Amino acid sequence: MSSKVFFTDFRTKPYGSGLMDKLKSLMKAAGADQIDFAGKMTAIKLHFGEYGGMAYLRPNYARAVADFVKEQGGRPFLTDCNTLYVGHRKDALEHLDTAQFNGFSPLTTGCQNIIADGLKGNDEVEVPVPNGIYCQTAKIGRAIMDADVFISLTHFKGHEKMGIGGAVKNIGMGCGSRAGKMDMHSDGKPMLDQDRCVGCGLCSKHCAHGALTLSGKKMTIDHYKCAGCGQCIAICPKDALEATWSQANNLLDAKTVEYAAAVLSGRPHFHVALLCDISPNCDCHGENDAAIVPNIGMLASFDPVALDIAGVDLCNRAPRRSNTWMDDKPHGDDIFDDAHGDTHWRDAITHAKKIGLGSDDYELIRLKL
Repeated sequence: MSSKVFFTDFRTKPYGSGLMDKLKSLMKAAGADQIDFAGKMTAIKLHFGEYGGMAYLRPNYARAVADFVKEQGGRPFLTDCNTLYVGHRKDALEHLDTAQFNGFSPLTTGCQNIIADGLKGNDEVEVPVPNGIYCQTAKIGRAIMDADVFISLTHFKGHEKMGIGGAVKNIGMGCGSRAGKMDMHSDGKPMLDQDRCVGCGLCSKHCAHGALTLSGKKMTIDHYKCAGCGQCIAICPKDALEATWSQANNLLDAKTVEYAAAVLSGRPHFHVALLCDISPNCDCHGENDAAIVPNIGMLASFDPVALDIAGVDLCNRAPRRSNTWMDDKPHGDDIFDDAHGDTHWRDAITHAKKIGLGSDDYELIRLKL
C-alpha cells in the first residue's frame, strides 16, 4: 500500500501569506491536524546546527511547526540529543549555547529547547526495537521518550556516512543518547589520544565502571571494563577521548533505521522535511559547502521512509548547481550516490521496509498553497 507524501514549493504571492503559513497549511493538508494534540507534550526533533555551519533550518520554520502544535492544543518543545563527536554540542550547556547562537530560543520559536539526553548525554531510556535484527533495544534520550507526540522536522541534505540526511537519520541517529550513538556508529568503545591527555583525572572521576586509570601522567582505558556510555567524551577538557568510527556504512544504516523504529513505536508521529540549502554533508559540520541543487520545496507525511524517497527523487529531478561539491564528482542518475560513492542510502530504505518502519511505495501529492 502506497504512502501519501504531500509537497509544496517555496513560491509565495506578493502581499500574500509567507512560508511559515505555507508550512502550516501543508501540515494540515497532510492530516497532521487529525492527531490528538490536546494537552499533549510534543517533541519536535530537529538539528540545531553546529557552531560555524549555516545550512541548518531557519528557526522560523521551527516556529511554524510549534505554532501549529499549539493551535491544536498541544505543548511543543524543540529537542535534539548531544553529539558523540567532539564539537560544540557534546554536552547540554554547549548544545544550548549553540542552539541560541544559531537563533533557536523561546523568543524566536515560541517554545523551549530541551536537550533530550541531559547534561552529559547519559539521561536515556532503553526501549525495545520492534522487529529489531541488529539492535534488540535502543538507548534514546529520555525527554524524547517522555513526549506524548513526536514530530520530525528535517533539513534534507547529503550525508557522508548514510548518503542522505533525511527523516530516518534525523530520528534514529539524532534521538540516540551518547551510548546509543556509540552502538550505531562505532564498536562501542572510546579511544584515548595519549598526546592530548594531560592526566587531569576528570574522566576517571566520572567513570562509573572504573575503566579509566592514571598511569604515570597519562590516563589508560580498560576496554573490558568500559560500558561504552561515552560520558568521558563529554567531560574531557582536552578532547583526548573520542569514538572509533568503525562501523560499516550498511550496518550504520540498518542500526539507525532500528533506532528510528524504537523512537516512533506506540505513539502518534508526523514528519516534515524542507528541501532547501541542500548541502552535501551533515549539519554536524562546523562549515557547510554550497548547496548542490536549487531550493525545491517542503514535504510532509506520516511515513518517514516514503518522505525520504520522495526527497531523493525531487533532488534528482532538479538541476545540479555548478561551483559546488559536485564539480569533480561523477554525473550519474543519483546525486547522493555521486556525492559520496561509498554510501548507499537505499540500504536504509530496504531495511526500513523489512522491519515495517515505512513503505518504499509513495504517492506524491503536489499542492499549490
